[in-house]
Amino acid sequence: MRFSALVSVLHSVGPVVIGVSLGFTLSLLCVSWTDEGEEGEGLTLGRDGPPRGARKPSSVSNGHDTEPEEDFEPRIVPYKQVQPSSPKKVFRAKYISTELGIRERLFVGVLTSKNTISTLGVAVNRTISHHLDNVIFFTGTRNRKVPHGMLVVSHGDERLIWNMFQNVKYIFDHYINEYDWFYFVQDDAYTEADQLKSLVEHLSLDRELYMGSPEEFIGGEVEGKYCYGGFGYILSRALLLRLQPFLENCRNDILSARPDEWLGRCIIDYTNTNCVGEFEGLRYHRFELGKNSDPSKEQSEQLTGALTVHPVSDPEQMYRLHRFFTELELQKAYSEIVRLQAEIMNVSADAFEGSWSSQWPVGVNPPFQPQSRFEVLKWEYFTEEEIYSCVDGSPKCELRGIDRLDVANVIDAAMGELNRKYKPVLHLKKQQLINGYRRFDPTRGMEYTLDLQVEAVNQKGHSRSITKRVHLVRPLSKTEIIPMPYVTEATRVHVILPLTLQERGFASRFLEVFASKALETSENAILTFLFIYDPVEAQQVNQNDIFAGVKSQISAYEHKHPAAKIPWISVKTETPSQIKFMDIISKKHPVDTLFFLANANTEINSEFLNRCRMNSINNWQVFFPVHFQDYKPEVAYHKQPPPVATHLVKEAGHFDRLSFGEACFYNSDYMATRTRNGGRRAGEEEILETLDIYDMFVKYSDLHVFRAVEPALHQKYAYQVCNPRLSEDTYHRCIQSNLEGLGSRSQLAMLLFEQEQGNST
Repeated sequence: MRFSALVSVLHSVGPVVIGVSLGFTLSLLCVSWTDEGEEGEGLTLGRDGPPRGARKPSSVSNGHDTEPEEDFEPRIVPYKQVQPSSPKKVFRAKYISTELGIRERLFVGVLTSKNTISTLGVAVNRTISHHLDNVIFFTGTRNRKVPHGMLVVSHGDERLIWNMFQNVKYIFDHYINEYDWFYFVQDDAYTEADQLKSLVEHLSLDRELYMGSPEEFIGGEVEGKYCYGGFGYILSRALLLRLQPFLENCRNDILSARPDEWLGRCIIDYTNTNCVGEFEGLRYHRFELGKNSDPSKEQSEQLTGALTVHPVSDPEQMYRLHRFFTELELQKAYSEIVRLQAEIMNVSADAFEGSWSSQWPVGVNPPFQPQSRFEVLKWEYFTEEEIYSCVDGSPKCELRGIDRLDVANVIDAAMGELNRKYKPVLHLKKQQLINGYRRFDPTRGMEYTLDLQVEAVNQKGHSRSITKRVHLVRPLSKTEIIPMPYVTEATRVHVILPLTLQERGFASRFLEVFASKALETSENAILTFLFIYDPVEAQQVNQNDIFAGVKSQISAYEHKHPAAKIPWISVKTETPSQIKFMDIISKKHPVDTLFFLANANTEINSEFLNRCRMNSINNWQVFFPVHFQDYKPEVAYHKQPPPVATHLVKEAGHFDRLSFGEACFYNSDYMATRTRNGGRRAGEEEILETLDIYDMFVKYSDLHVFRAVEPALHQKYAYQVCNPRLSEDTYHRCIQSNLEGLGSRSQLAMLLFEQEQGNST
């Protein structure tokens, strides 16, 4: 029994014991062999060096040791300073499209002449330039006066073949890397711009394509077909790049009387590409217009689908064609809208919410959903004569101006839609507007709700007065990005401060603020004082200078800031006028000077000066900021001390929309506007001097007059001295500004209430 138990234990433990014993035996044998090699008997000869000892199993060899470890001696490697190399200047393109190699789609070149550029050329420009991005007119020699709004390239020669060669060369020099497709057309052809854009959007970019109206060469000696120039033709960038090395050969070797034939032979000879009228299922539709034909009377399908129409005899016919194709595009747009609305309604029927998922009107954004009571949009109540939401805060005011036109237009649209819905069963006539409501929804547009009392007349002539509620929406139109000229914040601003005797007390505060905000921060701005004397004050300037204290303060600031200069100019006049002052200032500065015409009570800072630079665009736009005006402290803070710093809140002040004293504009724009009135009679010149700068720019210039509230432009309360010699509108604006600057309606009402309470007691 015991023996069998012992055998079973050995059977399970025996293999483990034997394996451990065998492992110890083998490791002892390896250690003894290695020790013998280290004593010198086991030396081996290396392949590339002297004999070396065997490596210990636990040691690490780097493969480069040529000496025994005991012969190793450390050595110091001297430090050599690395000379810093100048970093490479990385060139970055101005536009991301240039860096990514993104090109515009279509370039349009119009072939015109000296005799037709002012007639047919202008007509072509007016009909296609607002549809296409880049339209350039090529001519041999041009008139001295180029039509406004046209980019004209003149080659200085009337030879037709030479001009065509120069046209293609100009494309290679300036536009070959910016566009994918190049379209050339004569000025006696009408181009349907939308059809042209649709065609090139569906063409493959990498194809060598020469597309237009194919014609046989005159005489039939040359194989292939060229594109007739009257109907225009499209060239791909890939084709022009292949043609580019051979353009000089074409000029020297190919003789032709027609520029379109010359170009066609050049393309065929050197690229083996013929003109095609159809490519990948896309057709180049054209229509040949008969002499003295009226497009509105043409019923041909070829005309309605044409991309180009030729020949056009005069500008009037060009405009008739443009009206014809514009009406076609409008009909297509309306039909597409109706189709999409029906499709939306059909799809919404299968939605989870059912037909309620399609908002009214179909295709317009859903109404704004407020998240709290503070975001609820306000409805304005109106009738045909009055509106109960006024700009000045009055509870009710007369409906006039653009608001009156808006209400009349909405009522007419509502009656039109009602009659369209109920005809021929009923005919509705408006009797009166009972209730009207409107609100502006920023997500969709202006919404209206009208309660109309109408007279319903049936087919038998019986009538009845009924009330209908109508909902209307004037949706926001498609947003268009208007390109603006490039401006920079690095422009120097010349601050002009006219100062009279009444305004002398504000000069100290103005200098203090300007020094802290501009001089101490090295702002790129220069301050110029304009001291205004009347004739009596001017005679006494040597004995009693009314501005002596201001001039001494200017000298003190110049001494404190040696790098700054604050010049001044003295003017003598009986009738102070902004235009008179600016006539003097303008002559003393270069034409590219940016002026800021300031007020003595104005506090400016860097934030406003930057907006002055950004909003004033030379030969494009002038800027008239609306400053924030403090209320009279005795009214706004009645029986309370005024705060040290004023915040932009309605209890502290308001944006003075009646003040036009501050202005930012370029000297060149001012000079150009004044030049327009240089030939006027003396009486009209006197009337002009009674105006302010704002009225002058509005009445006598084509510049954009940009007027906006400016929170960074602040004025303390001060009573304005209104000059009765200025124009009636300017004088009344000044009076009204003084009245509105006293305080808010609630503050003035509280003062009147307290006064009445005091009188009653």
